[in-house]
Amino acid sequence: MWVVAGPPGAGKTAVARLLLARLRPVPALLDKDTMYGPFVAATLAAGRRPPGEREGPWYDDHVKRHEYDGMTATAREIRSFGCPVLLSGPFTQQIHDAARWQDWVRDLGGDPVRLLWVRADAETLRQRLAGRASPRDTGKIADFAAFAARMHLDREPRAPHHTVDNRLTAPAGLGQQLTAILARCPN
Repeated sequence: MWVVAGPPGAGKTAVARLLLARLRPVPALLDKDTMYGPFVAATLAAGRRPPGEREGPWYDDHVKRHEYDGMTATAREIRSFGCPVLLSGPFTQQIHDAARWQDWVRDLGGDPVRLLWVRADAETLRQRLAGRASPRDTGKIADFAAFAARMHLDREPRAPHHTVDNRLTAPAGLGQQLTAILARCPN
């Protein structure tokens, strides 16, 4: 089991695609936005919430916990049949709290669960979010300082992890970093 985590705009999709190309057998990809994007849009509309609201107390209580519960249950079910899984999403709360991480690993079906944290800084996120111009990012961009603070950009995860540096100033490319990580932890 692999988890690719990091803030929106960090480059999780790019890292996940490169990782999937290197792993054998290829894991089932469970990407939060692919699995729940249309559902979230409909839930926000039904709740008369702004379409770009993807963070904050209302979203966390009414949407995010259900997204993550669904992803967790789906990953556990797929793994129960012996199939590898790669989850891609922010997972900010799970990775920054060691006890919560252990509970989540248990809920995912137990070890091994390998975390790749996609590191990004505020300037990188601001440029990438603005560049992709997605409606789901409007709330993040509107109050960027609050968004960046919630993402814990300057804190390494408390969970055991490997860091993939995807800042604009990263010293090595993603492929080179993943090759080095996989050499240390073959699947």
